[in-house]
Amino acid sequence: MTAVTATLTTAVVPPRQARPGGGPARKRMRSFYPAWFFIPAIALYVVFFAVPTFAGFWFSLTRWTLFDQTFIGVGNFVRFFQDPQLVSGFVHTFEYGFVTSAAKVVLGLALALLLTSPVLGRGYLRAVVFFPVLVSTIGIGITFKALLDPFHGIVNGLLGSVGLPTPGWLTDPALALWSVAAVDVWKGVGIATLIFIAGIVAIPQEYFEAARVDGASAWTIFKNITLPLSRPAMGTVIILSLIGGLRSFDLIWAMTGGGPGFTSDVIASVIYKQYQAGFYGLSTAGNVVLFVVVTAIMVPVSWLLNRKEPEL
Repeated sequence: MTAVTATLTTAVVPPRQARPGGGPARKRMRSFYPAWFFIPAIALYVVFFAVPTFAGFWFSLTRWTLFDQTFIGVGNFVRFFQDPQLVSGFVHTFEYGFVTSAAKVVLGLALALLLTSPVLGRGYLRAVVFFPVLVSTIGIGITFKALLDPFHGIVNGLLGSVGLPTPGWLTDPALALWSVAAVDVWKGVGIATLIFIAGIVAIPQEYFEAARVDGASAWTIFKNITLPLSRPAMGTVIILSLIGGLRSFDLIWAMTGGGPGFTSDVIASVIYKQYQAGFYGLSTAGNVVLFVVVTAIMVPVSWLLNRKEPEL
């Protein structure tokens, strides 16, 4: 009976045919359906980013208007670095970017340490520190321009009432750029503090408890636990603040307009002035210079900050 059943089963359900090279007879076909979802994103990137970028590089090599263009090679770049005004703006960009970035990192870390400790009114203080981030940059610029006015501003009024000097914060060539930088730090330190708070809170509390049990001081805990384990947050703050500082324009333009003279000009404000004057090719070359400078700085900085430590 068993032999008959086996014979009938074999006759009804034939065995699977094996391929000459082995493997299943039916080959799984690869579907490109998931890749279709990338098409809209790629199209938007090409239209709004890739094409304008390559067009900018091309127009930086021309003398152009809205109606015609003339290819002049690297003439715009040569003129850019021969103009003292443009060179001073180039230098101010580095000074402004590095100073504001360093200040945001130091102050942001200090405030984060304070606001993660058991201090009274911690939630309210966090809101106060973060509030300037939510305010319009142009609004802050106009407000501080009125506050720092050398003749009618509240700041100099208070200083004069107690017999202190009343400097021209935005009219003195030696102070204008740094006055704007101080306002920039005040506005941007909130986001740096928030990132540092997130990094510190993510550190396991067992590390701090074990260090306190061993009798470690506050400085030892900060140096050996908080600072090393906050490295990802610090890298994020450095990258964001440095990019923002090198590309800064709106606050400077609202407070000083690049003045007095050209003493607070940066590359972005110089580019805007060249556009206003009708030097479109020169201003486009300035945009390319700014793009290359930011890329040349941020790529190695990002690599240094994000590289992994060697395993012990």
